[in-house]
Amino acid sequence: MPDRIASSLKGVVSRKSMFFFFTMTSFLFLMSWFFLLRSTGRPHFIDHNLLPNSKLDGTTKSQTQNPNVESSFGNRAILVDSEDVEESESSEKNGGRKCSRNDQVIVPKVFMYDMPSEFHFGLLDWKPSGKSVWPDVRAAIPGYAGGLNLQHSIEFWLTLDILASEISQASKARTVIRVRNSSDADIVFVPFFSSLSYNKYSKANPHEKKSGNKMLQEKLVKYLTAQEEWKRSGGKDHVILAHHPNSMLDARMQLWPATFILSDFGRYPPNIASVEKDVIAPYKHLISSYVNDASNFDSRPTLLYFQGAIYRKDGGWARQELYYLLKDENDVHFSFGSIQKDGVKKASEGMRSSKFCLNIAGDTPSSNRLFDAIASHCVPVIISDEIELPFEDVLDYSEFCIFVPTRDAIKEKFLINFIRSIGKKEWTRMWNKLKEVEHFFEYHFPSKEGDAVQMIWQAVARKVPAIRLKLNKDRRFSRFPPSTEKGLKSIPTPRNFW
Repeated sequence: MPDRIASSLKGVVSRKSMFFFFTMTSFLFLMSWFFLLRSTGRPHFIDHNLLPNSKLDGTTKSQTQNPNVESSFGNRAILVDSEDVEESESSEKNGGRKCSRNDQVIVPKVFMYDMPSEFHFGLLDWKPSGKSVWPDVRAAIPGYAGGLNLQHSIEFWLTLDILASEISQASKARTVIRVRNSSDADIVFVPFFSSLSYNKYSKANPHEKKSGNKMLQEKLVKYLTAQEEWKRSGGKDHVILAHHPNSMLDARMQLWPATFILSDFGRYPPNIASVEKDVIAPYKHLISSYVNDASNFDSRPTLLYFQGAIYRKDGGWARQELYYLLKDENDVHFSFGSIQKDGVKKASEGMRSSKFCLNIAGDTPSSNRLFDAIASHCVPVIISDEIELPFEDVLDYSEFCIFVPTRDAIKEKFLINFIRSIGKKEWTRMWNKLKEVEHFFEYHFPSKEGDAVQMIWQAVARKVPAIRLKLNKDRRFSRFPPSTEKGLKSIPTPRNFW
């Protein structure tokens, strides 16, 4: 009998021990998952750590504040603390996020070729005086060509920003530094105003076999490939601007190892340009910014707005389809328009009085219309399946844009019913986001904190590690002399098989 009781008690104790062990194990497992989930949250619609949000006091101060700091680019780029940024000002400029004193911005070092003025400001009829090929930006800057030329004027703003970086009184917010020794540089900048060259000289004169634009591209290729910097890297650390889709049509096939700054990839084969290698930059909007916008959902009577060329080639067939689907809707404005006469003024008034603005693919996936809409705080409706957007690695466009696949948009009543289903609360949320992000798409001289100029430089800076990786791999066999053994081929240099 005692043996039976002892055996029974032993079984009870064993079951209790097992139950306790199982309970503790389950508790620890659940707690570990709890802390894991708390450490991972939904990302903000803007990745502020990658945005230019610091005020800089110039090269000297940056180096003295951080004399021993090395960035991910080695010892070339400068990592700058935002020590002088006031918390309230940074909070307002970054969409409500307060910036820490430890926030940092990568400032890439740029070597710019002193190319003859015919490649850059000479295209604006500017004449150099003395030995310098550059205008004195402290005194006055040449005026840029007007009209549609302005939308592709990125080359102008970036070149001015490099020149201004050498001025001690320049804006404290700069995010690029010009260096005179190319071996100290992160990137090599090619100051060729390719979009302006195309706009001005793409048509050949009757007595000429080649256009001025084509001849200038040939000169560019000859100039670059003769430079030691190009020979050293095969062009992989060079940055070339080709924002107009038709610019650099000839030279791009020879200069493709470089990083291109483009508006989209619509006319580029994937082996020449890609989102991994190149940078997408915003158009400069043509209509004026909507300052002190006091509008609201109810005060914008037009539901959906589009004005522009309707019949387009290539991917622009959807414009024609949508025109016939929407032209009879009472609260939709869909008509032909251009910048002629007072076209820009009418477009500005139309966008500011509309809730949603259509951005439909035309001859290429992108257009300036998107950035006009952002400047007007008119929620963009993007119907362009192949579009690439500026700074999309740090901006979440779905927070302030509507994306509709083309196959759905051209279905009868689909688009209009979808847009009408978006209520006042959701529209107001997106409208507020537009006002938060609009400064990322503004071009200024001098550049301003977080404007398009600085956003482009930061986008270029984020490409530098990949560029450095390619160059370092290229150097693996560069110290080996060619083989002289009979029957053996020499080791090919990476430049030959890149």
